[in-house]
This record gives sequence, structure tokens and C-alpha cells, in this order.
Amino acid sequence: MHFLKSVKAAGTKDAKAAMTKMKELPISDFMTRDRAIRNDGRVIRNMYLLATKDPSDSKGEWDLMKVVTTIPGTDAFRPLGR
Repeated sequence: MHFLKSVKAAGTKDAKAAMTKMKELPISDFMTRDRAIRNDGRVIRNMYLLATKDPSDSKGEWDLMKVVTTIPGTDAFRPLGR
């Protein structure tokens, strides 16, 4: 979706123009909020450590995991330039 939004904003399908626009626009979709593409092409998102729920804690068929902790993206990914 971010690519399609960038193509629309750039007004062209040219790869270089679309990539430039992708790096300018914030990413906001179902799994990433208010993030951007770094110069090295990485998107730094928060990561989650999950644990399997006990069946008695589950509230439905797909309620299988619980978030144990959130790892900030700045800690989960290599710093720029490494």
C-alpha cells in the first residue's frame, strides 16, 4: 500500500521517483504506524515477543498469543551505517 500511495503522490510509475516519495512519506498501515524508510531501505518497526496462551485464557479460536514485551525498533534493528 505504501508503494501505491507513493506512486500516486509522485504522479509517475518511475522507480526512482516512487522510491524518493516512499522515503518522504510516513508509513501508516495495518502493521506499521508513523514510520519511515531509512536511507538504507529498512523500515524500523517495533517487534513483539509473544507467548502462547493457556487454552483457558483464550477467548476464541484465533486468540492464541499474548504480547510479553514490546522491543522498540531502535533496539531491534541495526543502527544506520552498520
